[in-house]
Amino acid sequence: MWKRKEVSKALNVERPFCFKPDSFVSRLTAPVQYSEMRQLTIAGVLALAIALQSALAAWHPLAYLDLGLILVVYFALQREALQALVVGAAAGFATDTLSHGLLGAGGFSKTLTAYIVFLAASRVMLDTTLLRIPVLAGATLIDNFIYVAMNRLFGHPPTMPFIQNVAYKIIATTIAGTILLYFYNSMFSAPARQRRQFSVRRRVARRPGVLRRR
Repeated sequence: MWKRKEVSKALNVERPFCFKPDSFVSRLTAPVQYSEMRQLTIAGVLALAIALQSALAAWHPLAYLDLGLILVVYFALQREALQALVVGAAAGFATDTLSHGLLGAGGFSKTLTAYIVFLAASRVMLDTTLLRIPVLAGATLIDNFIYVAMNRLFGHPPTMPFIQNVAYKIIATTIAGTILLYFYNSMFSAPARQRRQFSVRRRVARRPGVLRRR
């Protein structure tokens, strides 16, 4: 035993790397488990928002609140394009089913709204406290305009004047959305913050002044 140690020291032979399969597998499966839990959380929040919106339909002041659209705007502002499109399609389809309206109109309007907000957020930094208010108002206007246009196209005119309906929805959705976006940010903020930091660094690196300094 003593001779083996002396020989290994003389030849500078290091001890072999100890491979631990348990730790290796746990590192590989940890992101997958986190992604699955995050998707389940998003599905639960979306189902709760749709159920709550359906329950609030009987209350006239709160009937104009669009909880599904607020969740769509959140993921669009976080630059999660696929997540925003899926949530928008699911929320719109569920709203159409529960409200007995034109099936597919709400899904199309919210999906298109999610894409427009995502395009704007990918070019301009919109995820700030002050800019969330006009973003929510603009998203509500776009969503209702597309929804009413599709209903008129297929022979389903709205019962309430468009300006009055949109005004009520903008006020209700903007006030509630400003509060709920903070709540959603506390639940889904970890990967979104990393994407925002990477996006800001990439935009800064593309500036000619920064390249010249480097």
